[in-house]
Amino acid sequence: MGTAPDVHEIMGDVAGHTSKTLVGRDAELTEIASLLGVRRIPGDRSSSDREATNVLLSGDAGVGKTRLLTELRDVAFTEGWQVFAGHCLDFGDSALPYLPFSEVLGRMATDLPAVVDAVAGQHPALARLQPGRRVMNADADRETGALDRTDLFEAVHALLEAAAEAAPLLLVIEDAHWADQSTRDMLSFLFSRPFAGPVAIVASYRSDDLHRRHPLRTQVAEWSRIRGVERIQLAPLSAGDVRTLIAELDAGPISEDQVAGIVDRAEGNAFFVEELVGAASGPGRWVPADLADVLLVRLDRLDDTARQVVRAASVAGRKVSHEMLAAASLLDDTALDEGLRRAVEMNVLVAGAGTYTFRHALLGEAVYDDLLPGERVRLHAAYCAALSDGRARGTAAELARHARLAMDLDTALDASIRAGNEATAIGGPDEAAQHYQQALELLADPRRRADLDVDVSKLTVSAAEALMASGHPIRAAALVAEQLTCLPADASPAWRARMLAVRAAALVIIETDEDAAAVSARALELVPDDAPMLRARVLTTHARVLAALGRFEEAQAVGIDALALAEKLNMSELASDAITTLSGLKKAGPKEGLRAALTDAILRAQESGAIHAELRGRFFLARSYQDWAEFEETERWFRSAIERGQAAGLAWAPYAFESRWQLAWVLMVSGRWDEALELCGIDGQSAPPIPKALLDSVRLNIQHGRGLDVAAETLALRRHWHKEGGIAIHASTVELLDAGRRADAAGAVASYEHAVDVLGRIWHEWFPARVRLAAVTIGAIAQAVPTLAAGERATFQERAERLHAEGHTVLERYTDPSGFWGPEGRAWVKRLDAEVLRLRWLTGIDAPPLDALVRAWEETVVLFADFGDVFELARTRTVLAGILRASGDATRAREVGDLARAAAHQLGAQPLLDELRALGSTPARGDAAPDALTPRETEILALVAEGRSNGEIGKQLFISAKTVSVHVSNILGKLGAAGRTEAAAIGRRRGLVE
Repeated sequence: MGTAPDVHEIMGDVAGHTSKTLVGRDAELTEIASLLGVRRIPGDRSSSDREATNVLLSGDAGVGKTRLLTELRDVAFTEGWQVFAGHCLDFGDSALPYLPFSEVLGRMATDLPAVVDAVAGQHPALARLQPGRRVMNADADRETGALDRTDLFEAVHALLEAAAEAAPLLLVIEDAHWADQSTRDMLSFLFSRPFAGPVAIVASYRSDDLHRRHPLRTQVAEWSRIRGVERIQLAPLSAGDVRTLIAELDAGPISEDQVAGIVDRAEGNAFFVEELVGAASGPGRWVPADLADVLLVRLDRLDDTARQVVRAASVAGRKVSHEMLAAASLLDDTALDEGLRRAVEMNVLVAGAGTYTFRHALLGEAVYDDLLPGERVRLHAAYCAALSDGRARGTAAELARHARLAMDLDTALDASIRAGNEATAIGGPDEAAQHYQQALELLADPRRRADLDVDVSKLTVSAAEALMASGHPIRAAALVAEQLTCLPADASPAWRARMLAVRAAALVIIETDEDAAAVSARALELVPDDAPMLRARVLTTHARVLAALGRFEEAQAVGIDALALAEKLNMSELASDAITTLSGLKKAGPKEGLRAALTDAILRAQESGAIHAELRGRFFLARSYQDWAEFEETERWFRSAIERGQAAGLAWAPYAFESRWQLAWVLMVSGRWDEALELCGIDGQSAPPIPKALLDSVRLNIQHGRGLDVAAETLALRRHWHKEGGIAIHASTVELLDAGRRADAAGAVASYEHAVDVLGRIWHEWFPARVRLAAVTIGAIAQAVPTLAAGERATFQERAERLHAEGHTVLERYTDPSGFWGPEGRAWVKRLDAEVLRLRWLTGIDAPPLDALVRAWEETVVLFADFGDVFELARTRTVLAGILRASGDATRAREVGDLARAAAHQLGAQPLLDELRALGSTPARGDAAPDALTPRETEILALVAEGRSNGEIGKQLFISAKTVSVHVSNILGKLGAAGRTEAAAIGRRRGLVE
């Protein structure tokens, strides 16, 4: 694999340069080769032990990235590596998903056909990337269904791994600043998924192109946090290196003044040095003042035919196929060959295997920018015609781009729709949404809408569904609303029905004042009698919307109609959707019935390929377990939804992402903070704003619990509160806890009122989470009592009493078909009562008896143990320890404090440890005298003495076996017993049990 022909065949588009020697980049080459494992640093033992690393190579355009990669390629071949390269191209808004990986697959199919065939046999998804299958009219019988995107990711990973079995493999992805979202996602997967064999990846990009809103900007930051990914910034050449490069270019005699001028003007940019030297040493030795003109000097030295070829090539981008250039240049074969030969000789174009590439992308850009407006339109029209009539092969995305720039907007419309369909089929929802939206923009022209046979409603639905699949439901709802206003008065009712239904589907998963059920009901009214398939779809959506809004009886009736019609029409995917909705309505009965129905619905959805119904079923089933604090099964089903969503390329889609967010919360509650933070991390992922804010809200709770200053970041989330209530709940909780830590009672009340105001508007006034917010707010006021004047204490006491009453109003007005107020709710209601008692005790206003206060907090401890919230249990025990110590019960205070301290240590909750230290709660001594048992512990000891198991005790007392275990541990510790039998004996001796 080391001969020169093989090298250039595999990386033919890494262009050659005038300078034969690498200048000023030896250190960078050594570092990159060492990081990638291509060549270890002699004498550096650490480098020989280091695992191969992936590299992100950045630098300004023309600074020498490609030249460095060319040298790296040569080093890799010398060391026995295989090298394959893929290039991202500037298609503007006409993105083609996974373009560089299609190029890599094409090269590997040529060089390693047996490997590609073997992997494709095991991973059929790989065939979707074959370059020949992505061009228009290539294979009319090929699969058109949506692709399971993880299958594609796994296929590419397996291909690279299989190829590396023969020899180490270096994958080069150039110009990632032009990468589409799907390509970035593929790189994220490859960066984060280890290879069994020696595979290394280097991706280059222009750092000067990464403006603030460039999608790669945040992506690079996320990639950099992945283990095994290193960033290398290629700095400009030094003045001395520029002089060396000038000498290496062998351009003939150049005066010192000219050399100094080149050094000054090039500013260390190697490509500019070459062009300036070329201009200074060419005929006439004329060096233009503008660098753009410098790039065109080389073009001016071509004859007319070569100039025409180069100008035509620039319209394609950096690279163009021979057949495309032949069709678009309008030259006969002889003239074309002569022009190409001259352009290659003058180092403007570089010849590859059936393609021609500009020596540098900047040169191609300069040539394109120099085209006259009319000339540019004519050349794009020539490309458009060649693609349309089949004289040249290309993709629908390419045709859409050329047609738009040729002002052939009718062709652009058709090609954009086709490109959207192709992106959907290959698992690129972001690119699909982009193409569909471009098509809708073209249809904004009333004449085009009237003249062309395009179903605007179906196109709108495709765009909206792609936006929702990529995590942008707010934009989806807005887009459909806009398109509805554009419909003429005499538009088909079926069109309006179809569009209203998808808008309702988007509205129901975002926070909005608009009644999604009214929208879907109107859609149902508009369905014509002769459109049964549309009626089935709208019925299914209407049932789903009604269920989501809590209108369960109506949802049941509509869902049954939807199911009957879908089955009659043999629409299996739609039937699965309806079954999932109906299954989720079984909350009024035993939870076992709900879970069995959802499990059946999930299986049916899998069989019918109804991925969205399957994701909903998995999410609902996980939520059923979550409501009962059965976290092991909760985690199992949430993880299954996350994995299925990722596999289908729907990581940010409804229910797949919600499962990830809810699981992060479950892990946080369960005390698995590091795992929760890992799930909240978006390294290597391009998260939509709302999902990112939801994950951030969980992350900030954990980081605040560990003592980090997150106030500014938490406050910044307020701009998202009205868009997603979950953000408001978690972020306001952090604000309240922070106010308590700062003894800022007024700040706590203000945060509570703002949260209630926002959530009351987007949900309803008595939302369940208001109990928790009220309890945390009263707790924050209690923390501030020592800093308050007497008058302020009375004022805040009065406000806390109102909060307490408001919390109980929530409980009174709570409605749910199950009638179930779960372990979490019970724990927070008891915490609310305990917090208000503590505040009364601290202020001395209507202070409760001490035994009532202690009992309230002990019961709160039991309920949080039953719920399984590790941090809140520790926090509750910390408060209880403080009350016990203040009451003079130092022994029990130490015991309770020890339990809180153990949990705080496990969590890394430093503020809680500091609070325990301030209370004077030092670890209990081993010889401490046992204290009296609580009433609950006495009750459990009696059952232990009867020989009951933890499970039997739990059933009798209506608490979990886990809670019983906590009590039994406390009993053993207090009695100094080694086991249950000894505890029962001690209890009998002391008269604690009969």
